[in-house]
Amino acid sequence: MKFTKMQGLGNDYLYVYGDVPDDVRELSVRLSDRHFGAGADGMIYIAPSVAADFSMRIFNADGSEAKMCGNGIRCVGKYLYDKGYTDRTSLTIETLSGIRTLDLNVSCGKVRTVTVDMGSAGTGDELTLTADGETVCCTPVSVGNPHAVLFVSDIESAPVETLGPKLEKHGSFPGGVNVEFVQVLTDRKLRMRVWERGSGVTMACGTGACASAAAAVRKGFCRPEEPITVVLDGGELRITVGEDGTVMMSGPAEFVYEGEVAVC
Repeated sequence: MKFTKMQGLGNDYLYVYGDVPDDVRELSVRLSDRHFGAGADGMIYIAPSVAADFSMRIFNADGSEAKMCGNGIRCVGKYLYDKGYTDRTSLTIETLSGIRTLDLNVSCGKVRTVTVDMGSAGTGDELTLTADGETVCCTPVSVGNPHAVLFVSDIESAPVETLGPKLEKHGSFPGGVNVEFVQVLTDRKLRMRVWERGSGVTMACGTGACASAAAAVRKGFCRPEEPITVVLDGGELRITVGEDGTVMMSGPAEFVYEGEVAVC
């Protein structure tokens, strides 16, 4: 099996064009291992679609399937254009959370950045939860996948690796949840770290950045219709939350390497 490793702000996946195999969950676990595999946050399969230009399916490092990945979908756009599957700079991608529209920024024949219409963010009322004997407040947000956003005063001391896994499997989120820890730097800039459902701590999470911006607007920390820079461990994304809740995300997509592995 041939694959292409790509990353968006350090959120890295192994990309394969073709049908999803029956043993995809086992395969994703094996190849995602950073010591005995290729090393990744998961695998993404790309294929033609009847409902859109192309489709994508996302499998996390633990083998579970995700509905959406913001960094991953930007890399899908670059993959399709750079490898010649399309010559269009506006694409629709079918995901398990709906169809998303991509605008590709091309320079010297290669995609450098991608802007994604992420659809509408559904922001709920603040929840007070008890996890590991600690009471915390979070804002639930759906961006096609579930998020719990916690605002903190100091991101560097935030308990991402300890509280993150406890909240991921909290009873309030039966299917699990992505957990974002966010410090408000200004009304146009957020600093975010993330514990991703099924993958643990990652360098970046595109849907998490969208959820964080939406929660910040909901709580009055930031304003709608104004670009918000979200600083992640792997770099920066620019997020704009509309008055109607629609979220636009812009950021880079980069090629790492190509590989081939025996899967039998």
